[in-house]
Amino acid sequence: MASLLIGAVVVLFVVKFYWFIKHKRYTLTEFSQAMFLRLFFTLFIVFIGFSLIYYGLFLNGHVVVLDTVNNHTISHFGDYLYFSGVTLLSVGYGDLVPVGVARIFSLIEASLGLLLPSAFFLTAWNNSNQSDRDS
Repeated sequence: MASLLIGAVVVLFVVKFYWFIKHKRYTLTEFSQAMFLRLFFTLFIVFIGFSLIYYGLFLNGHVVVLDTVNNHTISHFGDYLYFSGVTLLSVGYGDLVPVGVARIFSLIEASLGLLLPSAFFLTAWNNSNQSDRDS
C-alpha cells in the first residue's frame, strides 16, 4: 500500500511538472539568479556562523545541545552543523535541544531563517512592481 501511495505522489509530481512546462507557466515568473545567490550565500554564512558559535560555546565548557534520542551532549562539529541547519531552515526536529545560552542563539537563528527569505522576497516583489510602474 505504501509503495502505491509513493508511486501515485511521484506520478502526480511528474504530471504537474509536465503541465507547468507545457503551458509555459514559468514565463510568468521573474526569477532573479543574482537575488537567489545572494539569499543562498547569506543563509550559508548565517548557518556556518551559528555552527561556529555553538561549537565555540561547547569548547568553552558550556552544555550547548542535548541529543534527546541518546541522552548525551553532542560534541562533534558535524552535529552542530546539523543543529544549525535544522534550526535555520525549520523549527527543528526535536532530536537535538539547545540548553542554556544556546537557547537564545537558536531563537535568533530561527528568526533569521524566517526573516531573511521574507526580506529577499519583499525586495524582489518591490523591484518587480517598481519596474512595472516604470514601463
